[in-house]
Amino acid sequence: MSATQSNDTPVWVQDRDTVIAHSPDAQWRYQTPPDYSRSKENLAKQSTYNYAEGSLEAIVQNLVRTFEMEASFKTNPQQWLSVVNEQFRMSSNGGPAYTASDVVKAGTYNLFIGDTEEYKASEEDFESSANLFHTAFPQGFLWEVLEVYSGPPNVTFKWRHWGTFNGSYKDYTPTGETVEVIGISLARVTDDLKVLSIEHYFDNSLFLKKLTNGQKQTTGEQQEGGCPFHS
Repeated sequence: MSATQSNDTPVWVQDRDTVIAHSPDAQWRYQTPPDYSRSKENLAKQSTYNYAEGSLEAIVQNLVRTFEMEASFKTNPQQWLSVVNEQFRMSSNGGPAYTASDVVKAGTYNLFIGDTEEYKASEEDFESSANLFHTAFPQGFLWEVLEVYSGPPNVTFKWRHWGTFNGSYKDYTPTGETVEVIGISLARVTDDLKVLSIEHYFDNSLFLKKLTNGQKQTTGEQQEGGCPFHS
């Protein structure tokens, strides 16, 4: 983004490194800011689209990526730049509406997925769920906008999350295949493009079934690390 665009565009709809640079006093979950260098390399190779800077698609994509970064790594929601903290609510597939504090405590995986045959959110906390999916997707689980159907204040868009299943998921061996989730979201935003609420709609059963298609292994060792959703 050019210097002119940076001056005219809110920080939270610029790239995540810019947001991180504007968060010098943030309380980071792992003490230091996340490093998105590997994610950038993978996105450059694997993204479906390359949107022009300043386009509606690029703005929506940057805003959601910033929110995902802050939700995963900033433990004090008052320091999130991407949302109106007191009003923010997030829901998945018509389920309960969660606050930013709920997200910090439980993690997006637990709130998005809940209890299913393949995953039990009630048995996981933020750290265990993050490590579980980090192990399954050691190269990250990327995110991009596919289409934007309507602009502010009610932004409706289609997206995909994808990654290569190269690590074990619980006691299931990796298959090496690309696991992809396609979804639709509706975000209500303010005049200056902060998120008031966001509703996600997607089929997580297909995603989870792909992680449990492989053979079971008797022992497995999970890698340590943070959130793999370096979207």
